[in-house]
Amino acid sequence: MDKTNSNENENEKNNNKNERSGMRNRLLGLTYTALFTAVIAVCSQIQIPLGPVPFTLQTLGICIAAGILGLKRGFLSVLVYVILGAVGVPVFAGFSGGVGCITGPTGGYITGFLFTGLAVGLFADLFGKKVWSLTVGMVVGILICYVFGTAWFVIVSGQNGNSMDIMTALGYCVFPFLLPDAAKIIASVILVNRIDAVVKPKVS
Repeated sequence: MDKTNSNENENEKNNNKNERSGMRNRLLGLTYTALFTAVIAVCSQIQIPLGPVPFTLQTLGICIAAGILGLKRGFLSVLVYVILGAVGVPVFAGFSGGVGCITGPTGGYITGFLFTGLAVGLFADLFGKKVWSLTVGMVVGILICYVFGTAWFVIVSGQNGNSMDIMTALGYCVFPFLLPDAAKIIASVILVNRIDAVVKPKVS
């Protein structure tokens, strides 16, 4: 009887310990999600005007967030960033915010950010945080962002009476960013592997 009670008490202690550990990990996960949302917002303010579509470090922040946090929390950090900007918090490039940023000429990129986060996080979860898997995920994610950004830019420009062919649109929306985005991918892969050694044991 005493042995049975002892086992029950031990099991109860283990269950309580597991619950506390699970709660702590969830809180840490949410904290990291919020932290990387803030990182994306800060990266958004680092920009260089390049015509109608500015160069920013938004995709750098998104690739790092999704690469470290994975599909679920990485996507959530990007989603929270987009929602904050949509409701008017000035987190988009140039300290801007509001639905008008999403419906404006460069709003397709903001929509594309969500899919960039999905692609990077998915590759990180499926294949691990190897150099090749992170690189492929980031390349795929940024290409998807190009597609959304370019398509929406063409649509809005046409609605404003500035119709253009696809090569002209690519000249505004893609070609100027190929080399900078390649550099951002290299930097993101390096930073993810460095930061992940600190974050990985704490996020679940």
